[in-house]
Amino acid sequence: MLPLEFMLKRIALAVVAMALLAPAFPLEAALSLGTLAGRVVDKNGVPIADATVIVQTSDGEHPHATHTDKDGHFEFERYSAGQYDLRASYDSVFTDWMKRVLVRAGRKTEVTLRLPAAVK
Repeated sequence: MLPLEFMLKRIALAVVAMALLAPAFPLEAALSLGTLAGRVVDKNGVPIADATVIVQTSDGEHPHATHTDKDGHFEFERYSAGQYDLRASYDSVFTDWMKRVLVRAGRKTEVTLRLPAAVK
């Protein structure tokens, strides 16, 4: 058996190491995330407020939705780096799916989704 003093020093060293390394793990995870943002406009380029925007992984899994603000802007924060599909709708008018939009770690990817009709 190891002397008690030696064991206590090893435990103290392990606790100090964990305390020093713990902040690095959330930072590392945060650095692998990105933001997907953009605008929804009609065919004339007019921003659409309160449009629904859907994002999902490119295999059709994990859909999430949000609404645009008064200027037609939307944002999905803290998404893992990878490819996503996006679609917007307003008053039963839908955009085509924007396929394989690349989200990069630590960056904001911006897109514009255009509805195929003018909105009044």
